[in-house]
Amino acid sequence: MRATRQCRPVGIPMEPKRGLLFRTPLLLAGLLLGLHIASLRAPGQDTTERILSFHSDITVNPDASMRVEETIKVRAAGEHIKHGIFRDFPTRYRDRLANQYVLGFEVLEVRRDGKPEPFHTESISNGERVYIGDKDVLLDPGEYTYTLVYETNRQLGFFPDHDELYWNVTGNGWVFPIEQASATVTMPGGIKRDALVLDGFTGPQGSLGTAFTWSVDSEARPTFTTTKPLEPAEGLTIVVSWPKGFVLEPTREMKIRWFLEDNASTLAGLIGLVVLLGYYIVVWALVGKDPSRGVIMVLYEPPTGLSPAAMRYLQKMAFDDKTFAAAAIHMAVVRYLAIEEKDGVYTVKRGQADKSALAAEEKSVADKLLGSAAQIKLETANHAKISAAIQALKTALRLNLEKIYFLTNRAYLIPGLVFSVLALACVAFAAPGESKVVALFMMVWLTGWSVGVYLLVSHALHAWKGYLFNPSHKALDFAEAVGLSVMALPFVAGEIGGLIALAYTTSGTVILLLLALVAVNCLFHHLLQAPTYAGRKLMDKIEGFKMFLSAVETDRLNMLNPPHLTPQLFEKYLPYALALDVEQQWSEQFADALAQAGERAPAYSPTWYSGTGWSSLGAGGFASSFGSSFSSAISSSSTAQRSPSCASCQ
Repeated sequence: MRATRQCRPVGIPMEPKRGLLFRTPLLLAGLLLGLHIASLRAPGQDTTERILSFHSDITVNPDASMRVEETIKVRAAGEHIKHGIFRDFPTRYRDRLANQYVLGFEVLEVRRDGKPEPFHTESISNGERVYIGDKDVLLDPGEYTYTLVYETNRQLGFFPDHDELYWNVTGNGWVFPIEQASATVTMPGGIKRDALVLDGFTGPQGSLGTAFTWSVDSEARPTFTTTKPLEPAEGLTIVVSWPKGFVLEPTREMKIRWFLEDNASTLAGLIGLVVLLGYYIVVWALVGKDPSRGVIMVLYEPPTGLSPAAMRYLQKMAFDDKTFAAAAIHMAVVRYLAIEEKDGVYTVKRGQADKSALAAEEKSVADKLLGSAAQIKLETANHAKISAAIQALKTALRLNLEKIYFLTNRAYLIPGLVFSVLALACVAFAAPGESKVVALFMMVWLTGWSVGVYLLVSHALHAWKGYLFNPSHKALDFAEAVGLSVMALPFVAGEIGGLIALAYTTSGTVILLLLALVAVNCLFHHLLQAPTYAGRKLMDKIEGFKMFLSAVETDRLNMLNPPHLTPQLFEKYLPYALALDVEQQWSEQFADALAQAGERAPAYSPTWYSGTGWSSLGAGGFASSFGSSFSSAISSSSTAQRSPSCASCQ
């Protein structure tokens, strides 16, 4: 009344009658406005928008589905509640592997104050949003009661000794308070009251508040009721557990079907992987299957006309650093080259023999490596000559051996790569909703990004290899290795982040399928390489020679007329042992023979090598250490030096 009196117009009886006629409309409008303001400010009348009550009737069905009827009484003031309200329902979750888990959700009925109310649903990031109300109807301030009825499934938890409903009754997304929230759960028939175990939480998401009470009626229906208002972003969560046997637990077949329905991207990836595997298996059976091995007989000398580099290239059906190292060491053994090692730096010098002692492919190396020079150091300053010599050997071996002794069948990889790309495209387009665009972008981006990461990591590993196995310029090599590693780290982090983003957009299993596609292509890149019949026969001879090089004492005793172990024989076949990765076994065979030779004459050491390796390590240690360190020196010196400052600018 005080507010009304304060807003009452003053002095109206004193107005002249002739002025009142003209001022009456204005005064009446002012009076109405004042009364309205007074009513808004009247004590005891709170016009703040809020949920006055939120009650949920939850029915758990024997088939594990649920029917939920929510009755939400609100006070509207035209702030947030203008045309109606909306309700968010999370329906998409992730398991530990980031696979999608999609719940069923269907709206059955919507009412306002007991009458049907228009509604529509829209997809949101993790589920569905139900808009209740007519966009063309503006609600007057006041109280309204909304009723929302829907069905859902896959909400129950099944454990070894009990089943459970863990249910967020109100949600935690409301922007205004809830004065009271409650929920009643109707269980399947036959469950006794004392068999129920109840619990719950109130407050923000993750909170363990206990501002609620619960009770169970005679029909074993638990009811939960809050004991104080819930603030914005707070909610009521209930937990009801009961013995097993009253609700149908999903079978393994149902879970598999749900998984495939929820993760269509995974299904698309699986189909693509199966198609890719099927293609490669058929192609391998047609062109990649190796001819049958023949009878392997021990050979005491290498196949005629086959150099150590050619032997390794044929056995591996590929070129690597050790292939060139085997060629260079063989050129030293026949005295065309001499190898000097000092403080970890290798120098290759011209020897006494001429090119006639070299294999055909080794002659191309001689022209590129030394040319008219008398020597060359294996360091990055000479990377141009060294890399040119490596390329010359690689080209010569490919021309001399491929298509005659083995086939790479690389052309058959092209359809496999096409299948892989199509499979990834199907994975992207099978992603839910707007995730299709994100998944497609991430796959295209990851393809290019992964190539860059591979190159950066390869350069970093190459630099560390050069630092660890080439003692020269330690500080500079270390700085280069660290600089490249630091530069690669953010790119590797970006790769991991991209994979996580792709997993979140599709599923974690898709990442495994992506890796499987890459692995299958790499595997069959190797498996499709196959020796010809001529190559198979030559490989059988190589295997027989390898048996001789790697023989232990008991094996030699069983051999028929093995050659006498002499220092000359050790040197002659050491490059072949390096080429076949049995240099350690070959050296161990000569340990006693070389020691005895040293007793009768000055201590033996190879004439084509000078350095501390032989004297400090002996025959066995020298062969293994020299093979790896010399290969690493060749590899690191064939690449241009990068300073750390420049590396960060690339």
